[in-house]
Amino acid sequence: MSKPKYLWPVLFLTTALLAGCSSSDPSSSNGGNGDVPEEPSFSEHVQPIFNANCTASICHGGSAGGLTLTSGNSYDELVNVDSGNEPQWKRVLPDDAENSYLVMKLEGRQTVGARMPSGAAALPNDDIQTIRNWIDDGAEEN
Repeated sequence: MSKPKYLWPVLFLTTALLAGCSSSDPSSSNGGNGDVPEEPSFSEHVQPIFNANCTASICHGGSAGGLTLTSGNSYDELVNVDSGNEPQWKRVLPDDAENSYLVMKLEGRQTVGARMPSGAAALPNDDIQTIRNWIDDGAEEN
């Protein structure tokens, strides 16, 4: 008995749709359009990256690593706050993404602990650059 002819297109479309929903999708959380805002807003560009990649699990939706990245909490827990792992670094040092511990963790340059997000694919470069731009632009709460 042969399979119906329509089965293969349905399987192909289903696979394509599911692949587009994957959390390891290399497109960025800022819409996947490859556009990196030069002057990103914390609420419009950065917090959605945290929501999509950091808070959905038990990791930073609670208090893992002493850090909660949920809306309403993340800014105060990041900007000008000493890192719990390496207190010589600020989690976010306004105007200095290169020396912000958050960026070190996202890029795998930290000397303590794992690269973030833990156990998942690295953030897309567009998302990391969006966070870098926000920090280098003063890490405003906007």
